[in-house]
Amino acid sequence: MSDLLDRLRGRGWRLTAQRRVVAEVLDGDHVHLTADEVHALATARLPEISRATVYNTLGEMVSLGEVIEVSTDRRAMRYDPNAHRPHQHLVCANCGMVRDVRPTGDLLEDLPETERFGFRISGADVTYHGLCPSCVSG
Repeated sequence: MSDLLDRLRGRGWRLTAQRRVVAEVLDGDHVHLTADEVHALATARLPEISRATVYNTLGEMVSLGEVIEVSTDRRAMRYDPNAHRPHQHLVCANCGMVRDVRPTGDLLEDLPETERFGFRISGADVTYHGLCPSCVSG
């Protein structure tokens, strides 16, 4: 499980019922939900929560640096609560499932000097694409 609720409490972020539900829906490992998915799950727990509240809460969590936005398919943004654990993503090209992965090696060091074109590199985002076991067998 991610420690999203603990991190938000530690920042003194006021956890209203709506904010708490959004955070609870996002809490966990390998969670990469779209805003609409967050809203659907949050509504099941708190029927009166509005779509605007979900979007605003997600935006606030991103602004705080406690949730990161992930674009895996050039469509809907996904929200990842594992903002403080360095990782990359593995995406199924068929069903869209997303998993957190931690490749060995240093992504910054692996880029040869000749390919840096004078840039001072500060970070790297890599997304691995393939087929998940369910899609391979199906």
